[in-house]
Amino acid sequence: MPGFRPFRALRYPAGTALEAVIAPPYDVLSDVDVAELAGRDPHNIVHVDVPTGGEDRYRVAASTLAEWTRTGVLARDEEPSLTIYRMRFTDQAGTARSIVGVLGGLEVMPYGTSGVLPHERITPKASTDRLDLTRATAANLSPVWGLSLAGGLTAALAAPGEPVGALTVEGVDHVVERVTDPARIDAIAAILAADDILIADGHHRYGVSQQYRDEVRAATGRTDTDAEFTLAFVNELVEDQLSIEAIHRVYTGTTFDELRTGLAGSFDLEPAPEPRPELLARMVELGRLLLIAPDGSAQWLIPRAGAFDGVRALDGAYLEHALAGSAAQVDYQHGLSELVERVTSGGVTAGVAIRPTSIAEIERTAREGLLMPPKSTFFTPKLRTGFVIRPTQPLPS
Repeated sequence: MPGFRPFRALRYPAGTALEAVIAPPYDVLSDVDVAELAGRDPHNIVHVDVPTGGEDRYRVAASTLAEWTRTGVLARDEEPSLTIYRMRFTDQAGTARSIVGVLGGLEVMPYGTSGVLPHERITPKASTDRLDLTRATAANLSPVWGLSLAGGLTAALAAPGEPVGALTVEGVDHVVERVTDPARIDAIAAILAADDILIADGHHRYGVSQQYRDEVRAATGRTDTDAEFTLAFVNELVEDQLSIEAIHRVYTGTTFDELRTGLAGSFDLEPAPEPRPELLARMVELGRLLLIAPDGSAQWLIPRAGAFDGVRALDGAYLEHALAGSAAQVDYQHGLSELVERVTSGGVTAGVAIRPTSIAEIERTAREGLLMPPKSTFFTPKLRTGFVIRPTQPLPS
């Protein structure tokens, strides 16, 4: 199993107006979002985590981080710690939820041989942005989100730690608490060492950490540096904590009639109501998907008996099976309203709204060592960036 250990974290000190400096993760931010956050405060974390400008932007980000550390904008813990991170919110179905997990250093190991498992096939990304930023700053800024298959983590995190930050944004309470007691740290680490950790969000971040670790090993000849670990948030894989939304499908490269014909080989199609967000619960209740036409009208996709024998019970897998051999090219869109707007605005052939993946299916897939189709899950709410920064081993100059 992978190691999980404390570290001397960089944090905004007490008294900082956190609403001005904490940000969503880089990969959900548009250029407009980044500009708005950067304009809130000269010390907003996006100035480091999402650097803008020319080819020197990573060098500038590193210089900014160093300056903030030198001048006390960020303060480093005096001793190694773990950080309990709590999120309290009401999900789309009106259910009150409370997620509790722990931020620490997760050992960077190859997938599948070390107890760290991907849960879905990873879509390729050509950009080296995160690797270039890590090389320049020698810091882990946005955490990987892992799900522990071990029992007992939630109970171990129930007692509060030392409060070090709280923020309410978009209806979500984010609360972070520092843990420095060695006995409690050891107990948490022992629970995490008892079973696999499934990467829920941040597959690319973990991949960058693998690359960076290898670069540090090659440059230093050592395998005992801080680059052997990366910043991760881990919570227990339990039903009542997680809120999982679907990432819907958008298709191009074919006509609507061709796409509809391809789907009709595996689904019965029937007229459906106007696609509104409240229809998502109906999809789950009826066991149906939803085809969105260019004019915004919708049709139910009802899986035919026997059409998906031998196919994993995932809507993404159903669609891959139904359209195998088709010229259709797939892209992804979160949010039903956003999906309808994207389809009706032109430029794409059609959309298919799918159902969220269940916790049981996520665990079963992990236990069997299998992978889901890309973009099978969208875990919400998103962890905020800036509560905890993990310094790592710098590359030699």
